[in-house]
Amino acid sequence: MLIEIGIYLGLGVLMLAAMALMILRIGTLLGDCPRSGRAAKARAVTIATGYAMVGLGGVILIGAALPLLEMDFLGLLPALGLAAVCLGLGFSHAVATLRTVVRDALLADRPGRKAQTIAPEPETAAELPA
Repeated sequence: MLIEIGIYLGLGVLMLAAMALMILRIGTLLGDCPRSGRAAKARAVTIATGYAMVGLGGVILIGAALPLLEMDFLGLLPALGLAAVCLGLGFSHAVATLRTVVRDALLADRPGRKAQTIAPEPETAAELPA
């Protein structure tokens, strides 16, 4: 079982590192813009660090549940699939957050316009139509 867990952790951390590096690369590309460059580069490092820590926790949690499957090498496939889906969802959220930061930085530079932040307001049950 140790071999399976080692293979899973190695591949899981490899997926995590690849996606964290992609976040940094996207931040570098967005940082080429003269108006939003500083904001994009600084937030890319912060977002990639947060993504890596949360993703590593998820990979470890799934790896800890691997012995419960008791499927030897066949248990690697569902575990790696679940880790890939979770890391992919986190990656898409991290990139969307980075795009929002860059958009806010661009809007803040325009004279006469404020940076808009989208904050959904919860609806109460009384306001919903019956």
